[in-house]
Amino acid sequence: MDGREFKDQVFGHFARVGAALGHARRVELVDVLAQGERSVESLAGQVGASVGNTSRHLQVLSAAGLVTRRVEGTSRVYRLSDRTVLAAYRALVAVAESQIAEVTALAQAFFGEVDGARPIEFDELDRLAHTEDVILVDVRPESEYAAGHVEGAVNIPTADLADRMADLPMDTRIVAYCRGPYCVLAATATQRLREAGFTASRLAGGYPDWAQAGRPVAS
Repeated sequence: MDGREFKDQVFGHFARVGAALGHARRVELVDVLAQGERSVESLAGQVGASVGNTSRHLQVLSAAGLVTRRVEGTSRVYRLSDRTVLAAYRALVAVAESQIAEVTALAQAFFGEVDGARPIEFDELDRLAHTEDVILVDVRPESEYAAGHVEGAVNIPTADLADRMADLPMDTRIVAYCRGPYCVLAATATQRLREAGFTASRLAGGYPDWAQAGRPVAS
């Protein structure tokens, strides 16, 4: 094998990874799997696609070595292959944020319309917790909370918020978080809480960002 052949082959494998991430639905699947392993059926519901299409996208990710699967009864359960996949996803997002102005514009327009609240950074949350009572609410589905969550957070999935609002004290600040800066669950929860009269904000990052920062987590 000469140098040219070597480079053609190795860069071809690099391109396989890029091609696997070259579809919006597959990138979103990686984002969801960053929360923990999920069945094909659960993933399909989370990304708004049919089970068949979701399965085909997962096969592409699997062929590139980005996800692995196991069989549980009649279900196929997928997870990210290792931490380098999450690192690659984060790098992809960082490049898009830096080089594509529409990403920031879309985020500002969407979150400004939905909750209109400035997100709270991690360090700011630390300061708030020292000066006032704060309840940190994880609004992800129960299975994601069980797989890993911010230490001390309570789980109230967005879908259950209306039924469980009475459990939250009106005189305490609520900070909601979900999967990450582009997850809409926390913004939706914050909007509903504020409309109900609560003092509510969303956390700037999600659970993976919190864990990546080396902050306390539980499962």
